[in-house]
Amino acid sequence: MKTIVTMTVNPAIDKSSSVAHVRAERKLYCKFPRFEPGGGGVNVSRAIKKLGGESLLFYPAGGLTGKMLQKLLDREELNHRPFPIGGLIRENLVVLEESTGRQYRFGMPGPEFQEQEWEQFLTALSAMDPAPEYLVVSGSLPPGVPADFYARAARVGKERGAKVIIDTSEEAMKKVLEEGVYLIKPNIREFRELVGKDIKEEAQIKAEARKMIGSGRCELLVISLGAAGALMVTEKITERILTPTVPIVSKVGAGDSMVAGIVLSLARGRSPRESVLFGLAAGAAAVMTPGTELCRRDDAERLFENMISASQ
Repeated sequence: MKTIVTMTVNPAIDKSSSVAHVRAERKLYCKFPRFEPGGGGVNVSRAIKKLGGESLLFYPAGGLTGKMLQKLLDREELNHRPFPIGGLIRENLVVLEESTGRQYRFGMPGPEFQEQEWEQFLTALSAMDPAPEYLVVSGSLPPGVPADFYARAARVGKERGAKVIIDTSEEAMKKVLEEGVYLIKPNIREFRELVGKDIKEEAQIKAEARKMIGSGRCELLVISLGAAGALMVTEKITERILTPTVPIVSKVGAGDSMVAGIVLSLARGRSPRESVLFGLAAGAAAVMTPGTELCRRDDAERLFENMISASQ
């Protein structure tokens, strides 16, 4: 299998718990919390591992929370390379209201980066030997990291011969598209922001997607459409693929699981279409699990086989 490197500069420790009712101005007694590593590329690497693959994770680690993050990654037996920073790694909170099944997700800001702290990622990537064959750069940018950081990472990755996959949003993604990459995976809201149009009809979305591919900004575009599935566009293919119907327990990590499924399948030598199908299966498998657990391999492989059979 080809080598995969994932990168995130804004990881987190995800704390998840549940409570009977969420009420304002009341002291709420939650169940014992669960702690898991999270954030962008961290979850992509975790999902790759759960799906039976391997990757190397680049991420920052600072303070007591950074040490805890490293221990959590060790516990999951991930290959990871921490980069020291002065700030504390953030913590996020996910609370399930048991009486309604509603999930409340609180994302915290990341630490302030100094220039030399984010530059060390690019230096390490350019010096990797052997170079990665797939580079997944995913997640939000913390304070102090420039908007074109992911574009710079993509440039270094391409110079090393890697196929670059980006999953981020807003200004960072616009900068990435100016550089040009192999694959991006926006949701429909993010795609509308990228093209600067409030497009709603499927024909309009397909037309704008084909323009993006034709401009050379990416080679493979996968637009998440929620319950409607995903739109896959390449130079030769434009296809909407339906998502498997599964019971929804938690949507946390579904997008990262989808990216993990796609890149792992590509690294195993499958076609882009088969890889997108496996990514959708992994994303669907993730919503079947509680809290921030991500996907389970058996679920993803079963759903994938069902999708393959249905498409033949």
